[in-house]
Amino acid sequence: MGSSLSDADLKRLARSGLRALAPDEGMALFDAASTADQSVLAATGLDLAALRASDEEPPVLFRGLVRRPLPRGAAAADGAGPTGSTLAQRLAPLAEPEREQLLVDLVRSHVSEVLGHVDQSAIGGDRAFQDLGFDSLTAVELRNRLGKATGLRLPTTLVFDHPTPAALATYLRGRLVVADDGPTEAALTGLDRIEGLIRSASSDGTAQDQIGARLRQLLQLIENNDRTVREEPGHDDLESASDEDLFALVDELG
Repeated sequence: MGSSLSDADLKRLARSGLRALAPDEGMALFDAASTADQSVLAATGLDLAALRASDEEPPVLFRGLVRRPLPRGAAAADGAGPTGSTLAQRLAPLAEPEREQLLVDLVRSHVSEVLGHVDQSAIGGDRAFQDLGFDSLTAVELRNRLGKATGLRLPTTLVFDHPTPAALATYLRGRLVVADDGPTEAALTGLDRIEGLIRSASSDGTAQDQIGARLRQLLQLIENNDRTVREEPGHDDLESASDEDLFALVDELG
């Protein structure tokens, strides 16, 4: 039965704490189980050292065998944990295409690890998980990995409800990205991000010149918009009006 297992299957078993059995070892365990006074037995090899060393939370069936504190944030839900919060913060200042790309890359990287692929570029965003070779076991592993990476409590039917990496990324974006407060807040958030980028490019004189020219263009745009608003009817600044202007206005109203 085990002869048909691929390298990816064996690696997945190893990550779960299971150890492959040689045929003679499996038959010996089968013979021993037939003489045991137990109604249900699991004849399998366990790698407890691998479970203890793993950053992943042990499977439920093995938690009584592996005593170690859970990693911080392992029980985080709905993006409240450190990992989920960090990812949401990374997404917040990005434009929609950038958000989508970041999440697609996140999904593809975990798909690559689950399937044992070296290069995630071989995993297209629109390829169906079923065509990639996913089954119920790999679907659960991907769901658990993404749950830890995002801090979200994800449904068990995640891969089946969102059957491609792109569709799954869109779903995660809807759970992680909070609606923008408005264009002003979005602009200020973007300026904060630009400030950080400018500081990182401070040692490049040519880049500074290009950035400075572009910023001056944007400032000119703001000044032109402000001038247009002030010239519209009803936007006169009363504080800058002279006494004669105010008396003239009173005469018109009277």
